[in-house]
Amino acid sequence: MLVAGGIFYGLVDVLGFKKIDTTTKLDANTLFDLVKLSFGVVAGAGALVALVVAYRRQRVDEAGAHREATRLHTERFSQAVDKLGSGSPAVRLGGVHALAGLADDAPDDSLRQTCIDVLCAYLQLPFTPDPGTDPAHQDEHHQYLALRKVRHTILRLISDHYRRPRGTHRSWQGCDLDLTGVTIDGNMNFDGATLSGGRVIFEGATFSGGTVSFRGATFSGGTVPFEGATFSAGTLSFDGATFSGGTVSFRGATFSGGTVSFHGATFLAGTVSFNGTRFTRGGVSFSGMRFPRGVVSFYSAAFSGGWVRFDRVAGEAPAGLHNAIDAAVPPVPLPLAWQPINP
Repeated sequence: MLVAGGIFYGLVDVLGFKKIDTTTKLDANTLFDLVKLSFGVVAGAGALVALVVAYRRQRVDEAGAHREATRLHTERFSQAVDKLGSGSPAVRLGGVHALAGLADDAPDDSLRQTCIDVLCAYLQLPFTPDPGTDPAHQDEHHQYLALRKVRHTILRLISDHYRRPRGTHRSWQGCDLDLTGVTIDGNMNFDGATLSGGRVIFEGATFSGGTVSFRGATFSGGTVPFEGATFSAGTLSFDGATFSGGTVSFRGATFSGGTVSFHGATFLAGTVSFNGTRFTRGGVSFSGMRFPRGVVSFYSAAFSGGWVRFDRVAGEAPAGLHNAIDAAVPPVPLPLAWQPINP
């Protein structure tokens, strides 16, 4: 009431100050309109204050809800990690699915990244190789198969989540994926994924079986390093992938078996580097590849066996390829077919 009265007398004073109709007293209608205006201003100010208070209350409630969600996430995370360290493969498998579910429901990206890091760390742990099917080692063989099932489940879950479009529920695109030194002997399907954020690292990994597929994937930034990786079996496929930026590096990798295929890939920009790579067996196929502005580099690559195919390719010859062929010991015949369709 005091504020409304102050505004009312202020308006009257303004009318007097402006010399508006000073010879005539303000009539009742004008005074009533001034009173309504005064209370309207007060009501608007009160509504604004109420809005600010409600907004602050909402922020406090949201912060409290986030803290509670984080607390519950931490409790579930601890339980899942305990399961992952169990001696029972079945319990470990339950821990894997629990961590994947926690990553899906994480209240923020940092907690989701923590769950992914733990799954990657499990894959990086050393494990006992298969003792074989000798009846004397039957229990160890069964234990190996059970733990391999856990590892393969992690590989499958990771690739399943990275295939989901970024921003949708259960998508891990944009998060870091560190598979440094991991032995990959199972399938990973990244078909159609878009790798435009986060880091996907395969440095020092050993590809000893299965298929890791990036068919139809889009690489629009960042680096996917396979530096120092060993390819002894299995297939790594980039068939039909599109490279519009970033780098895929095989620097220092060793091909003693297995195949890497870029069949039908398109390089709008970016680089694929085989600098310093050693080829003793296995090979790389670039059949049908198109790279109008991309770069494929073979500087200091060493060929003592294996093969590389470049038939039906559109674009310039890869940098350093002929130097690598000339320096090969023993000399490598040319299964390296370079047949540009648009020279």
